[in-house]
Amino acid sequence: MNLTDTHSHIYSEEFTEDISQVIHRSLENNVTKIFLPTTEYESVAPMLNLYSTNTDIFVPFAGLYPGSITNDVEEQLHKIYPFIQDKRVMGIGEIGLDFYWNRAFQDEQFFAFEKQMHWSKENDDLPVSIHCRKAFEEIFNCFKKLNYQRYNGVFHCFGGDKNQAEKVIEMGFMLGIGGVVTFKNAHVANIVKEIDLKHIVLETDAPYLAPVPFRGKRNEPAYIKQIAQKVAQIKEITIEEVAEQTTANAMKLLQH
Repeated sequence: MNLTDTHSHIYSEEFTEDISQVIHRSLENNVTKIFLPTTEYESVAPMLNLYSTNTDIFVPFAGLYPGSITNDVEEQLHKIYPFIQDKRVMGIGEIGLDFYWNRAFQDEQFFAFEKQMHWSKENDDLPVSIHCRKAFEEIFNCFKKLNYQRYNGVFHCFGGDKNQAEKVIEMGFMLGIGGVVTFKNAHVANIVKEIDLKHIVLETDAPYLAPVPFRGKRNEPAYIKQIAQKVAQIKEITIEEVAEQTTANAMKLLQH
C-alpha cells in the first residue's frame, strides 16, 4: 500500500528539530510521496533543501500564496518565477484567493492568481495547488477570464458544495481532502461520499489541520493514514483501495 500526501509544509521551522523522525514515520505509515508547495519566495530555499535530502519522496512546488501577497506583488512574482522554470520544480503552488478575513490586496490577489495560472499553461501544464477560501465565485470568474479549456491541479483543502465540486472536476481539477474530513459533522464528508474517488487526492496541510485523533496537535504526513481510513469508511471500501486510487490520481497530476 502506497499513500501520497499532496500538500505538506514540512520544510517549515515547525519541523526543524525532528524532520528525520517525521520522514521516518511517514515511510513507516506507507507515505511514499509528499508534495511540498511553498507560500512565498522565502520558503522556496528551505523547500528545495528538504527535497535534496530525498528526491524520491519529495515533489517540489513553488508559488505565491494569497496570504503572503503585498502591494509589491509584481516583485514577489518576479523573484519566484525563475523557480517555475527550474527542472526540480514539478508544480505551482500554493496559489489562489482568500477573502475569509478581509479583502486587503484584493486586486493584487487576482493579479497573482491569474499570472501563476498562465505560468502553468506556459510551462507544459504544470499542476497547480489552489487555495480557495470564501472565494469560489471570484475563482470561477478568473477561470472565465483566463479562458483555458482544461486545467491540471488540485483544489487544496476543498471546502465547497457539491455543485462547486462538480464544476472544478469538469475543468480538470482534483479535490484535495485532508484532516477536516475526520472532524465531527464535517460537511466535506458528504462531498467525499458523493464524488467518485477518481477525482480525489489526499493531503495533510502539515503542520495544520491534523486529523482526529491528533486534532489540535502538529500535523505531519504520517497522518494521511487516518484521512485515508476515514475516506474508506465513508465510501465503504478498503483503505488499500483508497490508497491505490488516490496515489494514482496524484501521479496523474505529474504526467502532464
